[in-house]
Amino acid sequence: MTSTAAEPSRLVARTARIDGTAADLLAVAGDDGLLFQREGAGLAAQGVALRIPVPGRLDPSETAAAVADALTGIDVDDEVGLPGCGPVAIGALPFDASAPGGLIVPKMVVGRAADGTTWVTHIGVPSAPMPVVELLSPVTDARPPDGFTLTSSMHHADFCRLVEATVADIAAGRFEKVVLARQVEVEANGPIIVSDVLARLRALFPACMVFSVDGFVGASPELLVRRMGRLVRSHPLAGTVPRSGDPDADARLAAGLLGSDKERHEHAVVVEAVAETLRPHCTRLDVPDVPSIVPLRNVSHLGTLIEGELAQPAPSALELAARLHPTPAVAGTPRHAALERIVAVEGFDRGRYAGPVGWVDANGDGEWAVGIRSATLDGNRARLVAGVGVVADSDPEAELAETQLKLQALLAAVVRP
Repeated sequence: MTSTAAEPSRLVARTARIDGTAADLLAVAGDDGLLFQREGAGLAAQGVALRIPVPGRLDPSETAAAVADALTGIDVDDEVGLPGCGPVAIGALPFDASAPGGLIVPKMVVGRAADGTTWVTHIGVPSAPMPVVELLSPVTDARPPDGFTLTSSMHHADFCRLVEATVADIAAGRFEKVVLARQVEVEANGPIIVSDVLARLRALFPACMVFSVDGFVGASPELLVRRMGRLVRSHPLAGTVPRSGDPDADARLAAGLLGSDKERHEHAVVVEAVAETLRPHCTRLDVPDVPSIVPLRNVSHLGTLIEGELAQPAPSALELAARLHPTPAVAGTPRHAALERIVAVEGFDRGRYAGPVGWVDANGDGEWAVGIRSATLDGNRARLVAGVGVVADSDPEAELAETQLKLQALLAAVVRP
């Protein structure tokens, strides 16, 4: 693995605190920058100091070591000292772990911690001046499109037949679970404005991880892994019901979700896989016996917050993400057989949908989400994808309806007639 752009030995990362103004990370990222934000905290970036190719089929430890070498090769002048300060690598990797991807070390990063501490990191040659940072939303005359055409890649009846056939294969013992996805393409009568979509996602889903990487945008509710020092956390989700907006009805739906053998089994498969992956790297790992309800705007999920302490030397957040991906929440189990099924029947390349999206710093700290509730924006076009976990007692019509609910999360942000 090699890096491009300027050589790391010629670069320095200078980090300074920003006082007195609340940074709007979305404004910093704009339409062409990078963004990873949750509940006001996160990173926003502009420019490219370094590109780090990530070839497919590399062992996770080799991938993480190559990225760490690139980051630690940059000199550091840091007056803040928090995770995410100094050089960071940000990116969205493909769902197919064998496909090549890449990470970006930005020229300028603005970070905001949960306690409100804000900083800016500039990466460049030592003689380069610190940049002027625009922290407020820019004024623009651009108007978003108001006409849209939607096209599904698979007819509803065909998707239902695919689910039915997969259930039959599960009954025959070929799989335990397979995650099947649907694709919807949107064509607008004008360019879809990235920052406009992000603003709506942030307003609609404030507790989710809102991200933007080279046209790949989303609001993911699912934390793949976060590493801060020796502390590690993952929050796998699996099992879904709609939300009605009526508190009593939603309480009944949530109770039904918690009491559903089908949904609990689907969730347990994911939790077990995540715990098995993390446990060899931990001196302690806490895995709750009972999942909790994770309510979002239009759906509720079953979620289990897994927390632990990593053994030394602690693997980086990137290495842990690469080891965890793809979990049964986005692929299925057994993993290899489920992935073969996905490639054979879905009819499209998932690209970065459901892949890891996030960041890692030179110390190995970082945060990676599962790239779901996402869309790929390209001029007048958008591609939206949503998946469902098919298990032994899945109902085809119910699984179709679940994909529609999940797609609605992004359609509400992209399609504004």
